[in-house]
Amino acid sequence: MSDAAQPPPAWQRLDTAQLLLICAAGLVSVVGIAHTAAGGLLDPPIAVGFGALVATGELARLTMPGNREVAPIGTAAALGYTLLLDMGGRPVQHPALQVVAVLAVGMVAGALPHLAVGRTPRLDAVARRLLTAALLALAFRPLAGPLYDMTKGDTGTWTPALGVMALMILGTMLADIVIAAVLRAVQVRTALTVAIRDELRMAAPLGAAVAASGILLVLAAHSMDMAALLVFAAPLLVTQVAFRKYAGIRATYLQTVRALSRVTEVGGYVEPGHSRRVSHLAVAVGRELGMAESELLDLEYAALMHDIGQLSLRDPIPGGATVLTDPEQAARIAELGAEVIRQTGVLGTVAEVVRRQCEPCSADPPLASRIIKAANDYDDLVGGSTDRDRAAAALDRLRLGAGTEYDPAVVEAMSHVITRLSPLRF
Repeated sequence: MSDAAQPPPAWQRLDTAQLLLICAAGLVSVVGIAHTAAGGLLDPPIAVGFGALVATGELARLTMPGNREVAPIGTAAALGYTLLLDMGGRPVQHPALQVVAVLAVGMVAGALPHLAVGRTPRLDAVARRLLTAALLALAFRPLAGPLYDMTKGDTGTWTPALGVMALMILGTMLADIVIAAVLRAVQVRTALTVAIRDELRMAAPLGAAVAASGILLVLAAHSMDMAALLVFAAPLLVTQVAFRKYAGIRATYLQTVRALSRVTEVGGYVEPGHSRRVSHLAVAVGRELGMAESELLDLEYAALMHDIGQLSLRDPIPGGATVLTDPEQAARIAELGAEVIRQTGVLGTVAEVVRRQCEPCSADPPLASRIIKAANDYDDLVGGSTDRDRAAAALDRLRLGAGTEYDPAVVEAMSHVITRLSPLRF
C-alpha cells in the first residue's frame, strides 16, 4: 500500500476539543504523579488494590451504542477510591492528587494489553473519565476528614456523608455529560442542546448503576476492609457482561439491517451504494433538524431498507430510481417494503416510516419519512457523483417540489448538509 493510501495517525483524526481534553488530562496526570512521587504514596495496599480494580475495568471496557466507550468497573472503582473515608474502621486520608495518580496509572495499565494487540483506546474517552474523577477528587477529598468524624463513634451517622457523596457524584455526572455533549456536537455536527439531551438519555441508567456501586463499595470497605474489593468485583463483572451483550446485540442488529439493505443492490434493483448513501445523508439531515439519537437510529434503519419493496417487482426500475416512476408505483413499493419489515415483529416504527415515505406533505407523514423521501430522490438524481453542478441541479429540483412533494425544512437542511460536506460524498 502506498503512503498516500494509508490512513492518517490517530492523533491527526482528533478535533480541537478532543486534543484540549487529552492535554488537560495529561497535565493533571503528570501533576498528580509528580506530587505523589515527591510526597510518597499513602496507604500503599489500598492504592494498589483500587488501582488494580481500575486497571481491570479499563481492560474490560466496552463500546456502547453511539460509539461511546465506557468502563463501568473502572469508573465504579474510581468513585470508590475517591470517596473512601475509612478501610475497616481505619481512617483513609489520601489527598486528591494521589487519587489522580492512582487512577492515571491504573488506566494506563489497563490500556497496555489492548495496545499490545493493536486496539488503540479512545483517548478522548479515557481523558474524560480521568478528568471527571479528578474534579470529584479535588472537590471531595478535603471534606473526607470531617465526614469521617461524623461517621465514627456511637453517635456517628453516615447520612450526611452519603448525602454529600450523592450530591458531588451528581454534579460530576452533569459535568461529564456536558463535556461528552460538547465533544459529540463537534464530531457529528449537531446542536449542543440535542447532544446534551442524548447524553442524558444514554448516561442516566449506566451512570446511576455505577454511582450506586461506587457508594456501596465505600460502605463495604468500612465493614469488610480490603475484602470489599473482591466481593464487589464479581457483581460488577456480571453487570459489565450484561452491558456487553446489550451492546453486541445492538451492533449485530445494525449489521443485519445493513446486510439486508444490500440485497436490492446485489439483485440489480438499485445502484451500488445507494442505500448506504441515502442512510448517511438522511442521518446527517436528521441531526441538522435536531432529531434525538433514538429517532436517528430508527431513521438509519428505515433509510437502509427504504427500497426493499423493489424486490417484489418483476421488472426492475431502471437504475432503481423511484423518483422517475409514477407515484402509485412508488407508494406500492413502499407498502410492500413496510410489510416485509413488519414481519420481523420488532421494527414496527421503522416499517411505518418506510410505508409513508412517498406520501405528500399534505398527508403529514412522520419527519423521518419526509427525510428519506428527499434523501432518496436526491441520490436517485446524483448517485455517487461528486459533480457540484449535478448536486446543485438536484437540489433545485427538490426546491421546486418543496411544500407539495417535499418538506421545505428538510430540503433546506439537506442543502446545508450537502454544502458543508461538499465535495465529499456519502
